[in-house]
Amino acid sequence: MLDFDNLPLKLAPRLQEKFPDINFVIADPNENLEPVNKELILIDTIEDAKSARGGPALGGNVIMIDDIEKIQTQKLYSLHDFDLAFNLKLLQKIGKLDKVQILGVPMKGDEEKILEQIIVELNRI
Repeated sequence: MLDFDNLPLKLAPRLQEKFPDINFVIADPNENLEPVNKELILIDTIEDAKSARGGPALGGNVIMIDDIEKIQTQKLYSLHDFDLAFNLKLLQKIGKLDKVQILGVPMKGDEEKILEQIIVELNRI
């Protein structure tokens, strides 16, 4: 895990403490994601994203992405290019995923502010 990409991992223990009834699973998004009742809620680091609730992800803000079609996939040249977007679209295509909500965490920003924003978004779900 790269330093610029690990904020969700760093915040996971505090989120588990705040939401003891939620089972936070640390998973590689390129491996087997297991939807529950054809639904996934993910917390992941994002770059250059626009919020489903409107506007770009500015100033270190957490955004909600709930439309798989708005997630860009990379060109696949080998299995090394297999990414989260491709995985989600594949799960949807084979009927294992109906709904996804991705809490997009910025690569840079104030950890406390980002944690509070994640808490607010999780309370909305």
